[in-house]
Amino acid sequence: MPNLHIHPDITRAHTLPTEFYTSAELYQRSKELIFASSWQFLGDTERVNVPAQLLPVTLLEGFLDEPLLLSRDKTDALGCFSNVCTHRGNILVESACIAQNIKCRYHGRRFGLDGTFQYMPEFEGVESFPSEADNLHRVPLHQWQQFLFASLRPAAPAESVFADMTRRIGWLPLEEFVFEPSLSRDYLVQAHWALYCENYLEGFHIPYVHQSLNETLDYGNYTTELFRYSNLQLGIAKGGEHCFDLPPDSPDFHTPLRENIAAYYFWIFPNMMFNFYPWGLSVNIVRPLGIERTKVSFLTYVWDSSKRESGAGAGLDRVEREDEAIVEQVQRGIRSRFYSRGRYSPKRETGTHHFHRLIAECMSDENGNADV
Repeated sequence: MPNLHIHPDITRAHTLPTEFYTSAELYQRSKELIFASSWQFLGDTERVNVPAQLLPVTLLEGFLDEPLLLSRDKTDALGCFSNVCTHRGNILVESACIAQNIKCRYHGRRFGLDGTFQYMPEFEGVESFPSEADNLHRVPLHQWQQFLFASLRPAAPAESVFADMTRRIGWLPLEEFVFEPSLSRDYLVQAHWALYCENYLEGFHIPYVHQSLNETLDYGNYTTELFRYSNLQLGIAKGGEHCFDLPPDSPDFHTPLRENIAAYYFWIFPNMMFNFYPWGLSVNIVRPLGIERTKVSFLTYVWDSSKRESGAGAGLDRVEREDEAIVEQVQRGIRSRFYSRGRYSPKRETGTHHFHRLIAECMSDENGNADV
């Protein structure tokens, strides 16, 4: 079993061993130990905005593949349930619809829009029926602004996971941010999902990989702030670029560089990025599809379209393709017989060190060995 222990002192720590990125067994174990216990993005409330509406969703399709059902009942309350009938396991709802109840088309079992069992034909004489087990399993659901998240088995309450992002950018009128499908797209990356996240979590590579972004951002003032389940990279503009017009209640209003903040790059463990720019928000969701295959969804929410073509938030497609190329090279490199673990830059790689420690916390036993 590989030892995944990451020393808390970054000056003494080594990175994750290559086995984490190459072991099929560790990849499978991460489903339950990392992803099933974390909060995952479901979309925004516009997807299910009408009373009595049902919307089937698959949580992390291609990886967790858990069939869920978003429901807005007749009182306008949102709920999230298993989309699997408690009788024989049939998928209940196959497409978005308006309904008075949830009815299984296999044997006629019926549930309320709140997931409670209502009726089952031909079940007379069955002992201890119905019971709590006949209700649809309720899945924890969290709404942050207009965004929805679910967790199959949350290791931490959602409020603690999203609190630091809320405190920092809560002044933004997110309710005015509008999803633009035409500006959103998916990318396929031939690399392990964690390698993609590691690349995102450090600005160390910006001068070497992203020439255009480096011309926009002040690398010397690029900083990373760590929280329990998230972190923030603060992008400072060099000058002459669109920056945030911070209100007095912003935590950054009284800082020396407050007039030059061009981007808030928030990461939520393990696989969500919320990139706030003066024009709006780019939500990036990283979905594992295989040990060396990852889908990254860029979801665009526009606030001020006049600012989209300049600053740190411009040219995102180009930046993404530059990231893909370097991450895919790393995927090839870590399979080398001559590489096992690396070291961290204490100044530039605190975000990656933090990420690795969270992975080790989820995946390791008390001795630091992978729980396999």
